[in-house]
Amino acid sequence: MYKHFFKRFFDIVISLIALPFVLFAVIIMAPIIYINDPGPIFYDAKRLGLNGKPFKMFKLRSMYVNAPDIRNEDGSTYNGDDDPRVTKVGRFMRKTSMDEFPQFLNVLLGGMSIIGPRPDPLDDMEIYTEEQKYKLCVRPGITGYNQAYYRNSVEQNEKFANDVYYAKNVSFWFDIKIFFKTIQSVLAHENVYNVASKPDDKKVERN
Repeated sequence: MYKHFFKRFFDIVISLIALPFVLFAVIIMAPIIYINDPGPIFYDAKRLGLNGKPFKMFKLRSMYVNAPDIRNEDGSTYNGDDDPRVTKVGRFMRKTSMDEFPQFLNVLLGGMSIIGPRPDPLDDMEIYTEEQKYKLCVRPGITGYNQAYYRNSVEQNEKFANDVYYAKNVSFWFDIKIFFKTIQSVLAHENVYNVASKPDDKKVERN
């Protein structure tokens, strides 16, 4: 009952409550982002949604315009504390997860959930195993089991395994634990950067 009804109900209620604060944050950050590096305020992020359906994930831009999306050796997106592609304000937004705030609108529109596996780029569908595809049976989330407990400190296959574990064990109390663990991780700036692998210069994708 929770997975098929109440989870969505809570998503709508929480996103409606959060929306004014999100709009306020966007209004404040938009000119700062532009002044730091003139260009779009939002990052055009196409992601895999429920049942593998593509959707546009809203996200504040934290990188310089036209910066390449460099991949790690394990295929995950590079995210290091020495990343020259990230703007000064972008580093602040990433540490505080402020760049993710606009995703409450994705939740309200039904493309995402508050809690769920983080949405992956469209080309990840080509590398999923049949077991890993199970993560797509639930809506992707602003935060999730892997994001709350491990964030960027694990390699891609372990992240996928954590996402599948969540998808198979969705419950109200599991979501509550993830919610409060996320707050703790964000406030403590835990595992902000990917230290599981090194960037592979040969794997450069679109921004």
